[in-house]
Amino acid sequence: MPLYTLWNTGTVGEILFAAVHCTGGDILIAMSALMLSLLIFGAGWPLKRSAVYRVVGFTMVTGVGYTVFSEWLNIVVREAWAYSDLMPIVPVIDAGLSPLLQWIVIPGLAFAWALHPFRQSGES
Repeated sequence: MPLYTLWNTGTVGEILFAAVHCTGGDILIAMSALMLSLLIFGAGWPLKRSAVYRVVGFTMVTGVGYTVFSEWLNIVVREAWAYSDLMPIVPVIDAGLSPLLQWIVIPGLAFAWALHPFRQSGES
C-alpha cells in the first residue's frame, strides 16, 4: 500500500477496503486467466509437459497483460488511483513494477508448488 497515494491520503477504512477489494480482484483475474488457459491449452494438463508449459505461459502472459491494461485504465484514464513516489515505474509501459512483479512471482511460485507432485510423472 505505501506504493500508492492512498496510503498517505486515505482513511484506515479506505485503505482496508482497497486491500480487500484489490486482493479479491487479483484472485478473480488469476482464476479467469487460469480457466481461460485451461480451456484453450489444457488437454493433458497437468501430466503432459507441453500442456503445462502452454497453460503456465498463457496464464502468466494473460495476467501480466491484464495488469498492464488495468494499471493504465485506472491511473491514466479513470484516475481511480495513483502511484506514490516510492513506486518504481517500468519505462516503456509506464506501469508500476510492483503489480508486474506480483503477477510474475506469485503465480510462478503457486504453479511450482502445485505442479511439484507431477514433475516425476510428466510426459515430454
